[in-house]
Amino acid sequence: MKHPVDVHVGKRIRHRRWMVGMTQQQLAEKVGIKFQQIQKYETGMNRVSASRLWDIAETLDVQVSFFFSGLEGADAEDVAAHGAAPNDLMADKEALELVRSYYAIPENQRRRLFELARVLSDN
Repeated sequence: MKHPVDVHVGKRIRHRRWMVGMTQQQLAEKVGIKFQQIQKYETGMNRVSASRLWDIAETLDVQVSFFFSGLEGADAEDVAAHGAAPNDLMADKEALELVRSYYAIPENQRRRLFELARVLSDN
């Protein structure tokens, strides 16, 4: 049975890998394992060892704590039921694609787009 923390960490690996535009094969090669192992980590089927998580974090240019973000203060029942923090926006593939596209826009245009979004959302 999958442990909810392993599922959460796996989702965070997948999201970060996707955000930086890396395939499972590319991540696996850089970490020195087969891509099938990355698949198992990302689904929570296999638990990631501390040293492997360190290598993955280094490859994806984040701190190890990134993979546990969202678990702090999360209701244990909610984590068990969903494998992530409540209202985890980064679990939505469309939201991830939007964020990735947003950061691909040149900074001056990005600021203008941000202001437009704020006006349109009345915030």
